[in-house]
Amino acid sequence: MHINWRKVVLGALDVVLGAYIIVAFTAFNKPNEAAYVCTQVNINIQDEATNGFISAGEIKSRLERNRLYPLNQPMKQVNARRIEEMLKLSPFVKNAECYKTQDGHVCITLTQRMPTLRIKADNGEDYYLDDNNSIMPNSHYTSDLIIASGHINQWYARNYVSHLANALTASDLWRNQIEQIHVLPDHGIELVPRVGDHIVYIGRLPETRHTGQRKKLVTDYVNHKMDRLEKFYKYGLSQAGWNKYAYINIEFDNQIICKKRSLN
Repeated sequence: MHINWRKVVLGALDVVLGAYIIVAFTAFNKPNEAAYVCTQVNINIQDEATNGFISAGEIKSRLERNRLYPLNQPMKQVNARRIEEMLKLSPFVKNAECYKTQDGHVCITLTQRMPTLRIKADNGEDYYLDDNNSIMPNSHYTSDLIIASGHINQWYARNYVSHLANALTASDLWRNQIEQIHVLPDHGIELVPRVGDHIVYIGRLPETRHTGQRKKLVTDYVNHKMDRLEKFYKYGLSQAGWNKYAYINIEFDNQIICKKRSLN
């Protein structure tokens, strides 16, 4: 068998030349990350208007303190993963994403934790609970959240008061009407309404060792009590007057005990 070595050599050269052209073309069109720097940092806080725990300025300051702010830094040295991990250490950040673009931009997107209740306990603790019943530290955040005060430790706040507050805020009526929950030393619950100069006592929340049953027990109990209170508002206070009573006790199912306001 005769081998045409000239054709073999030429074929091999064609393959090598073709591979070189592909590599050169790819290298020519691919930006050289080591040759350019970050020209812009985009910080997007998705729910900044709703929550307001953190701002773009605070994120910038946090990155600068940790020497991670990427502006004017070589893109090759910008570590997106490290930026994400550092930002997630904030007690107010739920999620953080960071990525680089070929035009020299670094984009950072943050999602904040959602507060549902503020706790101002008699023991001096002042903090928030989020939508996962986890504790968030106090901050300059202001909102129309229900405030829970009184004899509350963190365990009782996370396991009982949170379910009470969630049951109230699930209703348009009570979300707008109830502004404060007060826990007495025996764990009796008082509610402070926005409209009407009175206090509503609903009794003690049902307690159980079974964590999976707590939410349902508390929710059912609160809904039952608040249904009775709504009827009393419609058919009782609407006739007697919103400021006639100072204290309304709906603890018992067969009666509503009202204490009249002192005339002094």
